[in-house]
Amino acid sequence: MSDFRLGTREILVEQLVRLVYRPLLLAALVVWIRGHNAPGGGFIAGLLAVAATASYALAFGGRAARARLPLAPEALAALGVAMGALAGVPALVAGQPFLTHFSGELHLAGFALPWSTVMLFDLGVMLCVWGGLAALVLALGRKT
Repeated sequence: MSDFRLGTREILVEQLVRLVYRPLLLAALVVWIRGHNAPGGGFIAGLLAVAATASYALAFGGRAARARLPLAPEALAALGVAMGALAGVPALVAGQPFLTHFSGELHLAGFALPWSTVMLFDLGVMLCVWGGLAALVLALGRKT
């Protein structure tokens, strides 16, 4: 099986993808962080991360895109499912229904940082969407 690319080397596309790859991942992070208090969250953040991976795969090939992922796509999706399930454990420990929301503030160096079990759940959704759809995109790009 060979890897896929757009065809001939397109320098303009490569430069554009290099320019937008990290900002897309940063946008995914921002959408994930604000998602528990405003529209957005894990699913949309995962779609933004997949957009970064898919664009990189089109410009540089599937192998290069796979190498830029933090884990193999399947492992990324599995980690996301595990994090989503883990987000419900504090509620069970407290005798509440599974996935009951807990939140608070963490005070560090004079700053009050809000935390929430919803953030962990949304991170799990993001990783699951990113890993699952990245696996699909990379599989569709392989030539037989």
